[in-house]
Amino acid sequence: MKYDCLIVDDEEALSQSTCEYFNMFDVRTAWVSDAKSCIGFLRENTTDLILLDINLKGSSGFDLCKELRETTDIPILFISARQSDDDMLLALSIGGDDYIRKPYALSVLLAKVKVVLGRYRNAPTASVSSGILTLDMDGRSVTMNGKRIGLKTMEFKLLSYLVKNGGKVISKEELFQNVWEDAITGDNTLNVHIRRLREKLETDPNNPQFIKTIWGIGYLFEDCQP
Repeated sequence: MKYDCLIVDDEEALSQSTCEYFNMFDVRTAWVSDAKSCIGFLRENTTDLILLDINLKGSSGFDLCKELRETTDIPILFISARQSDDDMLLALSIGGDDYIRKPYALSVLLAKVKVVLGRYRNAPTASVSSGILTLDMDGRSVTMNGKRIGLKTMEFKLLSYLVKNGGKVISKEELFQNVWEDAITGDNTLNVHIRRLREKLETDPNNPQFIKTIWGIGYLFEDCQP
């Protein structure tokens, strides 16, 4: 069966109420309570987005995210009562697309989910090139010097925006609004994604040639020439 959203969370009351609320607004949503149930669910069903808690019975949402990222790049939004920036940075570094702290307002969470679903489903078709770098906008794949580079959903979206605006200094605020479509996304989220892109694209991530920091403003993408 096809779902819009899967919630993986061992807090039954909160998960059930979130499920009911989403379904009421035509976001077809299911809920499972642990990692094993999630894997079993995905063998029999499909979903366009996962809301994933960190603390699961008998396992960790971090471990489940790593396992899922071996086979899928659908958006994974972490939902957690943990307030530490370290937890957020870890969640983003292993493939999470966003980190939403509990308690959350159902209306705000639904709005975020709808934005991500719309972005994921309506990615434009075409290819964008910059020197030795080519982005397939339809297949959401990246090749560099003919070699495929594996990117997560938000990494691809961020790189696409930078490449399309190559040679132009892009402010952090512009990236928040046009990549995350969320003006309140924090610097830490952006910094983690920039670092991950550099680690995958740059020969020396500490001395980037392509994705350059313009201190106090934002970032500049320069053509990837051989």
